[in-house]
Amino acid sequence: MEEMLFYDRMQFAFTITFHYLFPQLTMGLSLIIIYFKWKFLRTQNEQYNQATHFWMKIFALNFAMGVVTGIPMEFQFGTNWAKFSELTGGIIGQTLAMEGMFSFFLESSFLGLFLFGEKLIGHKWHFVTGLLIFIGSWASGFLIIATHSWMQYPVGYEILANGKFVLNNFAALFTNPWLWPSYFHNQAASMVTSSFVVAGIGAFYILSKKNVAFGKLFVKTGVIFGLASSLIVAVPTGDLLAKNVVKYQPVTFAAMEGIFHSEKEGSEIVLIGQPDVKDKKLDNKIAVPNILSFLTYGNWHEEIKGLDQFKEENHPTNISGLYYAYHIMVGLGTVFIGLMGFAVFQLIRKKLFETKWILWSLLFMLPFPYIANTTGWYTAELGRQPWLVYNLLRTAEGASPTVSSGNTLFTLLGFIGLYLLLGMLFLLLVGKIINKGPQTENK
Repeated sequence: MEEMLFYDRMQFAFTITFHYLFPQLTMGLSLIIIYFKWKFLRTQNEQYNQATHFWMKIFALNFAMGVVTGIPMEFQFGTNWAKFSELTGGIIGQTLAMEGMFSFFLESSFLGLFLFGEKLIGHKWHFVTGLLIFIGSWASGFLIIATHSWMQYPVGYEILANGKFVLNNFAALFTNPWLWPSYFHNQAASMVTSSFVVAGIGAFYILSKKNVAFGKLFVKTGVIFGLASSLIVAVPTGDLLAKNVVKYQPVTFAAMEGIFHSEKEGSEIVLIGQPDVKDKKLDNKIAVPNILSFLTYGNWHEEIKGLDQFKEENHPTNISGLYYAYHIMVGLGTVFIGLMGFAVFQLIRKKLFETKWILWSLLFMLPFPYIANTTGWYTAELGRQPWLVYNLLRTAEGASPTVSSGNTLFTLLGFIGLYLLLGMLFLLLVGKIINKGPQTENK
């Protein structure tokens, strides 16, 4: 059973990790695209319209890859996680069906018109179709995170005699206290990714002395959006989400922060340290006393419960992985704020485009928001373990008893090979779009 569960989790983790590389860009990029189109409508500067066309091609390619890689996950609900679907389908089926029927259809229906219909419908309606795509993509994220939030903090349900969960309060799904901080945190994080991609490609154009005018536009837009979104990820959304974890999943918070033993006079915040789960301590740690208590409760001496205050059977099953995922996410988020802050400062001084170290940093940092987003999701998912539905349904109880570990491993290897080819094809196509450049659009 343990082997089967391991491969079930590995397969879903791999497929969803690869899949989310694409929606995290499209959700943020949709806002930047309609910003460029709006600027064109206001100024009639053709450069903004060409920028719109350039980025909507990358958006469409990301959207297509997101669809292709998202489909296998739907099937896994009926294969690897059939018991979970059977027991909770009456609840999670509501939000997932709404995501498919409303949000995805809205987004996909207007994408073709946005890509090819500008001359037919005119610039104003072209902007409207882009706005509808933006609404569809952000509504899709909302409904998926509503599903995820119910798994983290279940509300509005009752459990029947046969063990199935049914919904008795539909509105509770959307007033879940876990939902709104998670949603805005996630959307701001997707804006960080898109901002770094836009700024990074702009930096590439400036440094290579190719499409320099567009490079300057992209860098300027990327760093402004990037600083705003990086700050929002930290405060208020990240702060509110962390306080939710403290309130509703205190054992998860203790593992995230590496608190093995409660500290009566206030908890330190660990900057660097390696968890030794066996001996229940942090090795080689560098910490600042009492800061964590102040950030969490506004009180320098407030006690934060350690892992020793909870039954070991309810501890997260991978404490080390959770600890490192959380600290990588927070560390990278801090770097993002610092880099984007320096960039905006130089932009205000009108020296950004001549500051080579910032341009090189923007280019070099392009993959790191993807890492931060991935570790952020790992933090949420590893933190919920050993539960599928927190405190109600354990992960082992949701796996399908009829799919063998051998079958799961075989298909996992197949997914790895297929996704490797898809990834290489995607990078090749994106590279061709970038190499062609925006100024060649519409010629």
